[in-house]
Amino acid sequence: MPIFHHAHRLSKQLGNGLITGAADDDPSGIATYSQAGAQFGNSMLWSLLFTAPLMIGIQMISARIGWFTGKGLAAAAHSVLPRWLVLTLVMLMVGANTLNIAADIAAMGEGLEMVVGGPEHGHALFFGILCAILPVWLSYEAMVRVLKWLTLALLAYVAVVMMLQVNWARALHDTVIPQFISTQDYWLMIVAVLGTTISPYLFFWQASQEAELRQQLNNQPIAQDPLFMREHLSRIRLDTVVGMLFSNGIAFCIMLATATTLHQNGITDIQTSRQAAEALRPIAGDFTFILFALGLIGTGMLAVPVLAGSAAYAVADIFQWRSGLNHRLTEARGFYAVLICATLVGTGIDFTALDPIKALLWSAITNGVVAVPIMVMMLWLGQRQEILGDYVLSWHHRTLGWLATLVMFFAVVAMVWSSLFSA
Repeated sequence: MPIFHHAHRLSKQLGNGLITGAADDDPSGIATYSQAGAQFGNSMLWSLLFTAPLMIGIQMISARIGWFTGKGLAAAAHSVLPRWLVLTLVMLMVGANTLNIAADIAAMGEGLEMVVGGPEHGHALFFGILCAILPVWLSYEAMVRVLKWLTLALLAYVAVVMMLQVNWARALHDTVIPQFISTQDYWLMIVAVLGTTISPYLFFWQASQEAELRQQLNNQPIAQDPLFMREHLSRIRLDTVVGMLFSNGIAFCIMLATATTLHQNGITDIQTSRQAAEALRPIAGDFTFILFALGLIGTGMLAVPVLAGSAAYAVADIFQWRSGLNHRLTEARGFYAVLICATLVGTGIDFTALDPIKALLWSAITNGVVAVPIMVMMLWLGQRQEILGDYVLSWHHRTLGWLATLVMFFAVVAMVWSSLFSA
């Protein structure tokens, strides 16, 4: 019984960080990790071990900014930075998010079509409409509960790895000891993995969720109590650490599964999560194939509202609209208009000549490039006393944040250098 009591208590403390981390493993991310595992085998496993503490550090910064300011990231930045700069960064993120939504909706339709048959575009339309309706229909608390339950879908990829004959000694060796390949494709994939793992929309989502929670407590005296503030900081830390480790652990399982099966069998050209699932069937069996396909649906249902929601929060912050899932549609029309439009436009792309899957890798790379100035902006905000007061970033938060920023920067530089050199 004490075990269940502690598990229940832990589940109460997990929320925004867990959802943010799990949303990082969306169908487009699954495609990127699958492509990395199929193309390069175990030689990229080290990247996920390396990025885990960096991801924790940068998400902690975004959560602190949201909680202590009671504002989303764009609103906090807008108060001290030029409007045109913040607007440019937000619009780049919104564009990348929309392409991500298109790829995720398409993958969800394909996932259901692989399991039950029927028209994949019909399934995609159903999922697109459902993802547009749910955030409007459900309350903030109900939406958080739904998203928390959907994180369980990611355990399908743990089950996939458990069903395979993995050489764990070799996998551990390749994870701990980095292997570098001096090719353009390798560095392009590194940036794609980094852009998928450390994504700008995650910064905006977690900051906005913490800000929304703070706004709900602002009218209560306890919200100003120093002891309560420290306790909430501990909750943010636990929530973020668990969420990011969970995220990177699932990404590790996906990459390892495709490296163990597809790469070792000479299947190295995987462009979509559907191709990864279908390629697994003859190698790992029908049950593994079904688990992989069903995981696409669950992760997509988790990720699409986060992608659309982060875009809506950021745009609403820029134009100073009322925002938040705790408001009704009539109370925050602009916020919900952006959320619904981002979802439906992304869905609509699946019915055009533009192939969202081909744009997927470039969307991840765009995220990697755009993340650098956004991370610099976050670190600058986090060190300003007029923004965070007595809760400015500690030295270890700043160290992790700047390290994460430098890693992203040098990965992008290496990609560009490799591209120019090969040309």
